[in-house]
Amino acid sequence: MATSTSPFQSLSQGDEDIAAPNPFGLWDSVGMRPGSFRDRDLPFVARSLQLFFDEAMKPLPAVRMLGWCVALACIGLETSRVTAAETATNTPAASDNIGHDHHRHHHGPRLATEAATSIRFLTSRTNGASLVLPKEQDAFTFAVFGDRTGGPVGGVSVLAEAVHDVNLLGPDLVMTVGDLVNGYNARPAWLEQMHEFKGIMDELLCPWFPVAGNHDVYWRGPGRPAGEHDADYEMHFGPLWYAFTHKRCWFIVLYSDETNPATGEKNFNLPQNHTMSEEQFSWLRATLAKAKGAEHVFLFLHHPRWTGGKNYGDSWDRVHRELVAAGNVTAVFAGHIHRMRYDPKDGIEYVTLATVGGGQDAAVPEAGWMHEYHLVTVRREGLALSAVPVGEVMDVRELTGAFTAACAAQAQSGLAWGESFGFATDGSVAARVRATVTNVTDVPIEITATPASGDSRWGFHPDHLHARIAPGQTHTVEFEVARLAAAYDSGFRLPNLRLETEVLAKGRRYALPLREERLPMVRASMPMPPVPAEELALTLDGTSAVTIPSEEVALPQGTFTVEAWIRAEAFDGRTGLICKTQASDYGIFVNNGIPSFTVFLGDDYVPVRARKAIPVGQWTHVAGVFDGAEVRLYVDGQRVAAKPGSGARKTNELPLILGADTTKNGAPVSFFKGQIDAVRLGTGAKYAGEQFTPVRRVAADEGTLVMSNFDALMDRQVWNDGARREFGRFVGSPRITTVK
Repeated sequence: MATSTSPFQSLSQGDEDIAAPNPFGLWDSVGMRPGSFRDRDLPFVARSLQLFFDEAMKPLPAVRMLGWCVALACIGLETSRVTAAETATNTPAASDNIGHDHHRHHHGPRLATEAATSIRFLTSRTNGASLVLPKEQDAFTFAVFGDRTGGPVGGVSVLAEAVHDVNLLGPDLVMTVGDLVNGYNARPAWLEQMHEFKGIMDELLCPWFPVAGNHDVYWRGPGRPAGEHDADYEMHFGPLWYAFTHKRCWFIVLYSDETNPATGEKNFNLPQNHTMSEEQFSWLRATLAKAKGAEHVFLFLHHPRWTGGKNYGDSWDRVHRELVAAGNVTAVFAGHIHRMRYDPKDGIEYVTLATVGGGQDAAVPEAGWMHEYHLVTVRREGLALSAVPVGEVMDVRELTGAFTAACAAQAQSGLAWGESFGFATDGSVAARVRATVTNVTDVPIEITATPASGDSRWGFHPDHLHARIAPGQTHTVEFEVARLAAAYDSGFRLPNLRLETEVLAKGRRYALPLREERLPMVRASMPMPPVPAEELALTLDGTSAVTIPSEEVALPQGTFTVEAWIRAEAFDGRTGLICKTQASDYGIFVNNGIPSFTVFLGDDYVPVRARKAIPVGQWTHVAGVFDGAEVRLYVDGQRVAAKPGSGARKTNELPLILGADTTKNGAPVSFFKGQIDAVRLGTGAKYAGEQFTPVRRVAADEGTLVMSNFDALMDRQVWNDGARREFGRFVGSPRITTVK
């Protein structure tokens, strides 16, 4: 500690002294770097400045004052710089977890807002971020339905689903764009279809408005009247063209299937038939004049004539000029082509819809070939325009706690199997398989059961079954199962039963996750993979692993052994080899190449660890043993570590992972890179004493749970010689390759 009485030497902070009476070396004199101090340091810095100028500038009071001002300004500038730097440093970087910028793709301006004042905003809290409120401006929503017709008769079920959706969304009104009935018929059949359509649409909770399309007015059969179904349409649906107002907007409906006055025919394939009649054109011009003061004008017709082409020609051009001249036509909607299309022009949004039950080839569903309807939200500044796939709106009020719990219980409800079948000595199968499904919900369910295998030598009859099961009831499905005689080969696959289930609530069918279970069989009768001519091993690339569900490795309490041969390509800091650890159970690690084995007994792990690393690029045998009184680790048959340990093993429901450790969620982490072979886990202490001779190919015994020499790969799973079945789930790209 300095002993001088100089104020520069006597002022200190902590164990550091200040001894630099130099304003340009001020930061060094107070023991700090520029940008390193915080608010708590400011009194200390100010005091050091005061001492400096009082001591060094005593003969010059004016200079002392000027120096004070300069110094304080420096502090202010530095503080501002530091604060800005801290802000930049502490502000989180833009998120890189999104993976796209879709949310930045906007249409139209942001909605008008205003400050949250006490007039509209209330809280008892005094701190927090400021919020803004939307301005209280009128807005409304309407829906637009596309074509219903041109497809199967059952397409009306799609229309009915759309009605259900829209009732949940609650728009002010629903518009259509024509092709309401299948038509192309005479009056009796047309009337039947009309009543069917209107009966469905009249279930809407809001008004709906028709538009005539070719299917609605084309007549086929004897007795065709002039104008075909025009008169029928107007009598039962309404005028062929009309307009109405709603909330300072105009809605104009046009008719695009007029009869050609020269030929008396209706044929939308001829461009001369798409010329709007003078009667309708004059009416449109007059209506646009009446709508001059509207905030928005919307038009609806069946044919998207603006797309031109050999069918439509250029007759829409003069109509378009009228719409542009009107100055307030915002959007025009049409259908007919059964796919979505957007063609804005001269400030007018031209929108073509797909279908609500009409013929749909679904060429590219996500690009607009689909059953959908449009939702349009109208504000004075513009529109929000979206398409909603039919059936995608969910009824919040239907999803009660009891109902969702019942759906979850049904999804988890397994199949009750009948008698297991066996393989003949030649690998053939001829059997009957039964599975029983129980409906645990309080509403009906429908199931589809389908037996299947990736091995074409299996056959099933029937190939699938449907059933409807009442609440609380059961249903048994039964199949004949056959397999041609064949030994195990690379194409061998076992058969599964795929169960599709839908819960039938009043407003929706709720599809449960697909359930797939292995058909019941006598495992001991299965064909075994032959021993390969060349030794094979599981090869992992440092990002891959094999996970085995906990229920498939139900290791009982008591003694056990886990072992494997390994050949590492490299070692990382923490490296899991065969692990089921997460503050419980057991695992073998090779952190930095040093083998260790740990078992959670009683209240803590009992770990044992080798003293040196195993070599890279060389096969090494590693075994962990718990004999009820001691935990031991063997490397190449030599006991390298042991520690007393006893008591019950604390277990978990996490998977056993080959080639990695496990997270608390069961995902692999801390991967091994290299080859693993001759893995075995089973009850009993297989090895005792100081040493033993490891065998290169392990064999199963009565206590074996998992054992694989990795002789075969089956449908992204490996063969478990112990249980005579495939096991594990691949993560990443594990491979079976020749031993190096």
